[in-house]
Amino acid sequence: MRDLEGRVAVVFGAGSGGRGTSNGEAAALAYAGAGAVVAAVDRDTAEAARVAGEITRAGGAALAVTADVTDEDDVARAVAAVVDTLGVPHVLHNNVGAAVLGEVVDLDLAGWNRALALNLTSAYLTCRHTLPHMRAAGRGAIVNVSSLAAIRDTGYVYPAYSAAKAGVDQLTVSLALTYARDGIRANAVLPGLIDTPMVREQVVDDPGALAARHEVSPTGRMGSPHDVAQAALFLASDRAAYVNGVCLPVDGGLSARSR
Repeated sequence: MRDLEGRVAVVFGAGSGGRGTSNGEAAALAYAGAGAVVAAVDRDTAEAARVAGEITRAGGAALAVTADVTDEDDVARAVAAVVDTLGVPHVLHNNVGAAVLGEVVDLDLAGWNRALALNLTSAYLTCRHTLPHMRAAGRGAIVNVSSLAAIRDTGYVYPAYSAAKAGVDQLTVSLALTYARDGIRANAVLPGLIDTPMVREQVVDDPGALAARHEVSPTGRMGSPHDVAQAALFLASDRAAYVNGVCLPVDGGLSARSR
């Protein structure tokens, strides 16, 4: 279904930090498959180019943009480049995140601040520089990638990550209510146990731990980045025209468990 035909979607964090498809890459491919012209933004120039190349080889249209979302000047330049080249974004997708591990007593202030910068402040910066264009155009959809860790314990010790993602949820709600009458919607997806390069490289480090992670899911398997991308695509499309301020778990039912 070409739900985003003729629209511009900006995906921050479109690349992959390891082998395999990331949530951001899957979202970029899904938006392109639905007809959007996609700006694939990543701090790694080669990754941004790779994802944009995948889209164009599949018959879509894409622009590769390099930007570090923790650097406001970079974000401002990236948004300006998209607007100048493709036009005002219809969709802003914030995917950048990293699981910074460590108990509060062990995690130094630099680590704490890094977790907030990557997982929360990055979304603030992209919204800060994209919203004026969306408001002027009178329309827009923001999709923030949060985490199930924002609303419950997941068994991993990463309080900075959990706190930052909880902040993403409340930022999303605030954006949704503040800009609803400007024709702008904001929603979040909360991935649960998803098999991503980040998980394999930052959270689990052996086949046994990976198998255990599959087993924890009510479905008996982790989800894929494409599961997350399809939820994001729905929220970005007109099929969700009256869906606003929602923080949607994409977790195979894990959030419904009492323990």
